[in-house]
Amino acid sequence: MTHTQQSAGAPRSRRSGLVMLNIALLCALGGVTLSTQVGAQPSNQNMRVRGEYTVVGGATIGENANTIYVLDSANREVVSLRWNDSTKALEGIGFRDLVRDVNSDPDR
Repeated sequence: MTHTQQSAGAPRSRRSGLVMLNIALLCALGGVTLSTQVGAQPSNQNMRVRGEYTVVGGATIGENANTIYVLDSANREVVSLRWNDSTKALEGIGFRDLVRDVNSDPDR
């Protein structure tokens, strides 16, 4: 080899070191990307799944406004809402956790 061929690229030991460093960084990136849980996220037990909603309207006894019942069947919850004409907004009337209701004492 001549002097110009040796100086054209980085020495072989330096190139192999950079290749090994790139492989190590790629492995670290893959490990972080494929990890299942991040510390700032709640555990799977407390995570809400994406809701599947059904909306039903109904008359309210003793009031002029009708009620909207929203059932989230994925999370097993029901919320009732009514329209407030003075504030031009929906107001929450009630909320029920259906799992808690099913597991509660029926004699109370």
